[in-house]
Amino acid sequence: MEENNIVDDCGWKPKVGMPFDSEQAAYHFYNTYGGKVGFSIRKAYANKNKHTKEITSRTVVCYKEGSRGIDKRDPLVKNPRQEVRCGCGARFSIKLDRISRKYIACDFVEHHNHDLVPQDCIHMLPSQRKISTTQAVEVELASQSGIPLRSAYELFGRESGGRASLGFTKLDQKNYLRSKRQKD
Repeated sequence: MEENNIVDDCGWKPKVGMPFDSEQAAYHFYNTYGGKVGFSIRKAYANKNKHTKEITSRTVVCYKEGSRGIDKRDPLVKNPRQEVRCGCGARFSIKLDRISRKYIACDFVEHHNHDLVPQDCIHMLPSQRKISTTQAVEVELASQSGIPLRSAYELFGRESGGRASLGFTKLDQKNYLRSKRQKD
């Protein structure tokens, strides 16, 4: 019985009433929780103040929440996307307290209707994949040096002790370079 209370009182599990300094801080907190438990997250919706455009509430959900709409693309697509959504109800909502100017957790549903991802695969979930600042510099240097994407990705994997410890995929690397070029 005592062990259950220890798990329930851990500091990394969301609770209704938790304060956050920003909407982004709440997102990062729930994303970290999802990484420890074994699921990915995505932003579902936000309410904004009409005049100031400030976010007054936000709901973040499990990436398997809801269902995908009707596919309007060509039925002869070579690589159709796999259906991942199964109507999972897990979510985390925050609301801006106008007096304290902090975001307060107002809703937390913990239950998932699907199997969670094992710890050794969590780094590949969409919300858990990130290119760090130092990795971004290395990706840019490799690109400027004329090293092909595949070779550069293989090199980064060997430097970090295996692709599993990289924290991003080859597609993430390609997307990062594309968005960098578009910004420049």
